[in-house]
Amino acid sequence: MASTDPETKVEEESSETVAAAAAGDEEDTGAQFAPIVKLEEVSVTTGEEDEEVLLDLKAKLYRFDKEGNQWKERGVGTVKLLKHKQTGKVRLVMRQSKTLKICANHLVHSSMTVQEHAGNDKSCVWHATDFSDGELKEELFAIRFTSIENCKTFKEMIKEVAESQMDKSGEKKEAESTADLLEKLSVGETREEEKKVKKEEAPSSVSEEKKHEDEKKNEKEEQAKSDGEK
Repeated sequence: MASTDPETKVEEESSETVAAAAAGDEEDTGAQFAPIVKLEEVSVTTGEEDEEVLLDLKAKLYRFDKEGNQWKERGVGTVKLLKHKQTGKVRLVMRQSKTLKICANHLVHSSMTVQEHAGNDKSCVWHATDFSDGELKEELFAIRFTSIENCKTFKEMIKEVAESQMDKSGEKKEAESTADLLEKLSVGETREEEKKVKKEEAPSSVSEEKKHEDEKKNEKEEQAKSDGEK
C-alpha cells in the first residue's frame, strides 16, 4: 500500500529522479564531438640529420666570464661530437636537458687541445671559437662529467678527432705545389730580366758598332782628301 504521507512521497520521488539520472549517465548515446581546432603534424629538424654521433655524454658546462673573472654555468645536458657525413668535419654541440637550448656549438680543429682542470679529475678545459649565441666568440670552456672515465673518454676522443682533421699529406702536397710555383715564378722572372737586359744592351752595341764604322769611314775620307791635295 502506497504511503499517503506527503514527506514520504517527496522522498520516493527524489529517489526515483536520482536513479533515472544515474541510468541516463550510464547510457551510451553514441554521440561524437569533432575537435574545434585540427592540429597538423609538424616535422622538427635539429640540424643534426646529416651528422654521425661520435660521442654522447651527460655533463655540466661552464664558461669563463672575463669581465667578472669567474666561471659561470652554461647548462646541464648532453655533450655530443657530430661528424658531417659529406664534409667529414666534426663539431662539438651541447644542449640543455630541459629546454634543449644550445650552450656550446663549435668545430673541432686540428689545433684544439683539452687539458685537465686543476684539482678535479672529472673536469677539463679548452679554448674554442663558439657560435652558440649566434655570433663567433672566443670562449674558454670547462666541463664536468659524472665520472673520471667519461672525462677521460672525452679528452681521448677530442684528441683523436683533432688529429684526424690534420691532413698531413694534403698539407705536404700544398707546400710542394706552392714551392714549385714560387720556383717557376722565380725562374720566369729571371728569364724576363735577362731578356730585358739583352734588349737594353742590343741597341747600345749596335750604335757603338755603327759609330766605330763611321769613324773609320771619316778617317779614310780624310786620308783620301789629304792624298789628293798632295
